[in-house]
Amino acid sequence: MNELTPETAGAGPVPGRSFFKNPVVAFLIEIGKIIIVAVVIIFIVRYFLIQPFVVKGASMDPTFHDKEYLIVDEMSFRLRAPVRGEVIVFHPPQHTATGAVGESDQYYIKRIIGLPGETVEVKDGKITISNTEHPNGIVLDESYETQTTGNPQKVVVPAGQYFVMGDNRGASLDSRIIGTIPFENFIGRVWIRGFPLDRLGTFAAPQYNF
Repeated sequence: MNELTPETAGAGPVPGRSFFKNPVVAFLIEIGKIIIVAVVIIFIVRYFLIQPFVVKGASMDPTFHDKEYLIVDEMSFRLRAPVRGEVIVFHPPQHTATGAVGESDQYYIKRIIGLPGETVEVKDGKITISNTEHPNGIVLDESYETQTTGNPQKVVVPAGQYFVMGDNRGASLDSRIIGTIPFENFIGRVWIRGFPLDRLGTFAAPQYNF
């Protein structure tokens, strides 16, 4: 005996099938799919790839001004080590009477000056970097900074940490005061200035004299 399906038997529409074939319903379903995909993409981009920040204060003048809108790349440092001269956003370490502990919920923006294992000396308005390639030290050639100030100091950067400074040295709370910054406190590197439009641009580490 031959078995008959509802279609071959002329049994009429399958319950519910006509509802989904309705053009309006089908359109709404497609719109829903697009919205879900868009939300997933936005979530991935926002929390894993880039993040927006607004500059507060003058510590990075003249490179970045107060209230400028920046896009921070959160992906690069998952693939490679930070480079000297890159401007980063990070959580500063919390401090107690006995030293730095963990990280705060604040965000700072500074420039990487000293890399892990290097010695950074601030003296006479200049910064000298000593490392395996330059054991006697070499003065950092900086075209972006203003007012290299502060008491003379010499810091050996621990493994996995970085010495950071603001470009406006006279108005920057940075590693000269809060100490070196652990890599795990990094959020990412400043990639794009999105606003104001007349200062729109991307950023890369400068070329130093060594």
